Amino acid sequence: MKQTFVPVLTVIAAIAAIWYIACVPMNIREVLTTAERAGAVVYPETAVERRDAGAIGMVFANTGELGASWSVERARLPAPHQVVVEMWDSTFGEELFGRRGIVRSGTLSNRGLFYHAGITLSATLLGFAIGAGLGVILAVGIVHSKAMDMSVMPWAIVSQTIPIIAIAPMIIVVLYSIGVQGILPKAIISAYLSFFPVVVGMVKGLRSPDHMQLDLLRTYNASKSQSFWMLRLPSSVPYLFTSMKIAMAASLVGAIVGELPTGAVRGLGARMLAGSYYGQTVQIWSALFMAALVAAGMVGLIGWLERRTLRRMGVQS
Repeated sequence: MKQTFVPVLTVIAAIAAIWYIACVPMNIREVLTTAERAGAVVYPETAVERRDAGAIGMVFANTGELGASWSVERARLPAPHQVVVEMWDSTFGEELFGRRGIVRSGTLSNRGLFYHAGITLSATLLGFAIGAGLGVILAVGIVHSKAMDMSVMPWAIVSQTIPIIAIAPMIIVVLYSIGVQGILPKAIISAYLSFFPVVVGMVKGLRSPDHMQLDLLRTYNASKSQSFWMLRLPSSVPYLFTSMKIAMAASLVGAIVGELPTGAVRGLGARMLAGSYYGQTVQIWSALFMAALVAAGMVGLIGWLERRTLRRMGVQS
């Protein structure tokens, strides 16, 4: 346990230190503008001069004003503690004691991060189910059909070279034109991102048995179906779970991207979009961290299922 936590905490501390240092040049213009309005003498003296001046130079010329860099209300880069406070206020504070929170209404507030995370998670899970199912079916076909191997696999690879941010609006518009709205368009975008890792992992897993194992089954006169269920499929399970962890994270990214072009008002993507509209970068960062926590939780759940499954199969994980 100690060998795990110490490196993790060391990396987190290093990231936090770099983050705090980066806040100073990123927020220096807002800090100097506020200090100038309060009557302090800053360099350069005017906002026009500061607009064209270098951030690093202004930092060293105004060392006495740098303390405010970590408490700017609308910071370009909010400090880590500001993000933590925003997450607390927009989750526990809003969910429990907000105007529409649990204490007053008995339901989750539609302004809280838990509510928005739930909206995004529902699209993520549906997209993951579609993508993982499609990936397994394609992998089985690729392994057992030479034609599919030569025709489908190259297209699956090419499909991942297209930026999702470019095709997401087209998917939304096309589905909307035929009357498909709501969670399904976001789920399809999630499935688009999540099927590929499953295809690659399952193909690798289904082909992992060596020739000696396959020859042994042939000597027993086993059919292709028996070889699949008794050898190929059990051998692919570790590969499947590994690819599912990647697919789950990709599916969450797809759900968030799917919320951006629709102008949605619910979901973590909508939360980020609203933050960008109103210059609330701390809101964007808090939604980003909530997305990371959701992804970590889902990947952890898949890892737990993997350990239990492999233990029941008698495989050392």
